[in-house]
Amino acid sequence: MTHDDVPAYGLWGLVIINSAIFILFAYSFFKPRTTRDWRSFGAFSAFLVALFTEMYGFPLTIYLFSGWLQSHYPNVNWFSHDAGHLLEMMFGWKTNPHAGPFHILSFVFIGGGFILISAGWRVLYDAQRRNTLAKTGVYAYVRHPQYIGFILVMFGFLLQWPTILTLAMFPFLVWMYVRLALAEERGALRDFGDAYVSYAAATPRWIPHFGSDRSAGAHP
Repeated sequence: MTHDDVPAYGLWGLVIINSAIFILFAYSFFKPRTTRDWRSFGAFSAFLVALFTEMYGFPLTIYLFSGWLQSHYPNVNWFSHDAGHLLEMMFGWKTNPHAGPFHILSFVFIGGGFILISAGWRVLYDAQRRNTLAKTGVYAYVRHPQYIGFILVMFGFLLQWPTILTLAMFPFLVWMYVRLALAEERGALRDFGDAYVSYAAATPRWIPHFGSDRSAGAHP
């Protein structure tokens, strides 16, 4: 198996730089305002810090499972940087892990998630300026595109570099976004009344109904 035999951890500068870039990028589109917003954004930021800490700083997951990994995959140097791409290594792809299928698929989810966050923010910002209901653009297909975007980004990173901490945090973060979405729906119902009822009846909460008559849609 082709992999990097040179250990590449303890790079705390890269931990800080990568964490800051992705956190600031997400903040530029999410714009947390309420306590609930900040709590959810803080949890997402913690996910990124935990991810990059293991990616460049200290490979906790590799250390904890090193005995099992070495016994089942003896031809892999588990303390090289490339070995952190666990799925690529465990499935035995005979290629650089950065060109492997899981890594490529992860970029699809991460890129798609950030595109969805960005597209959703533009519609939401315009609606907030006019004090109207956001229901155009990506909001015409799902009611919570930004939260879906964050979930896609996190899932993409899990495909690329799964760790114990991020795997444990992922379902908790999904639960937080679901609760935040439901709270926002209650607020929108108070603010827009029947207009929001009609919008919610025609627009799925999470999964778009492509190719169907969304005007007759129902709650997912």
